[in-house]
Amino acid sequence: MTRPHLVLHEAATVVRSQPIPSFVMILILASMVVAIMLTTGRTATAEQQVLSTIDSVGTRSIVIRADEGAGVTSGVLDRISRIEGIDRASAFSGATDVANTHLADGARVPLRFAYGVDDLWTEARTAPGSSPATAYASPNALARLGMLHPSGSVTGAAGAEYDIRGMPDVPGFLTGLEPLLLLPRSVDDGSDPVRIIIVVAASPELVSPLSKAAVSVLGADDPTKVTVQTSERLAQLHALVEAQLAGFSRGLVIAIAALTGGIAGVVQAGLVLLRRKDFGRRRALGATRAFIVQLILTQTILLAFAGIGIGIAVSCTVLLAESAVLPRCDFSFAVAVVSLATAVISAVLPAVLASRRDPVRELRTP
Repeated sequence: MTRPHLVLHEAATVVRSQPIPSFVMILILASMVVAIMLTTGRTATAEQQVLSTIDSVGTRSIVIRADEGAGVTSGVLDRISRIEGIDRASAFSGATDVANTHLADGARVPLRFAYGVDDLWTEARTAPGSSPATAYASPNALARLGMLHPSGSVTGAAGAEYDIRGMPDVPGFLTGLEPLLLLPRSVDDGSDPVRIIIVVAASPELVSPLSKAAVSVLGADDPTKVTVQTSERLAQLHALVEAQLAGFSRGLVIAIAALTGGIAGVVQAGLVLLRRKDFGRRRALGATRAFIVQLILTQTILLAFAGIGIGIAVSCTVLLAESAVLPRCDFSFAVAVVSLATAVISAVLPAVLASRRDPVRELRTP
């Protein structure tokens, strides 16, 4: 059995002894990598940008509205949380108009009790001065309340007063409730009435089935007072765009790999033909067919590593010079794997043919 390090050493020696053929193979493989990175790589980056625009939280949101008397309570969150494929779920009470305590005639903003938002604004909620009676306002709500700073208080029509803190950020799934003024509440026994339930699916394609599943566990006393709003059309658009862009990218990669593999195969066959006396001599001296195959494949792998490294370096340099977005690391790794596989596959047939040549006949060849 041939030791791997001996095959590797012999392959490296052959590569160094044939600089021009080795350079040609490196150039071919580097060109393949550059072609894929500068075409499909840009397409993949554009695909991610387009899909990230479509695949916003709003695209994955399911908004369930329960009119007064529907009988939906905060306990629905516990039932919804057991449905697989849900990223998060939150519920909100009906709105109560409040105004800046120091501006009695100021603009009013709807205040809602919020359930299932315990993981939001944790830093603000644990800050000194915060209490269970502290409401959190978005910049839009603060502006309407006439508050230049995220502090103060608001008062409702019934005289209830709440402290105000600012929201560090407004989650995407809550933008539809702007101006946003929320008072977090715990679910407790789940008996508090809620008017709005927002469910965020883990992926756009789950919007349709999850909307039906969520409605089925509402426990509404009067289902006719429940309406569901989804972004199913945007989810379908997401799936369509992803399929089309992915199909184009795959087709382009296959075409480039096939072309490069064909060229590399022809070059490998030519090199085998030029070195037929060397292979014949090795076979006459006792080299096995397996050794010849291993030698050629190892030589190809060494050249492939060099070509892939140069190709990725050149591609990244070009993209940086153009101020373009670099492809993700996993894409670059995939390109390297495809290029290496293409090089090895293109060398298999020439390697097998070289190993099967008659050593006596090859040594007689002038």
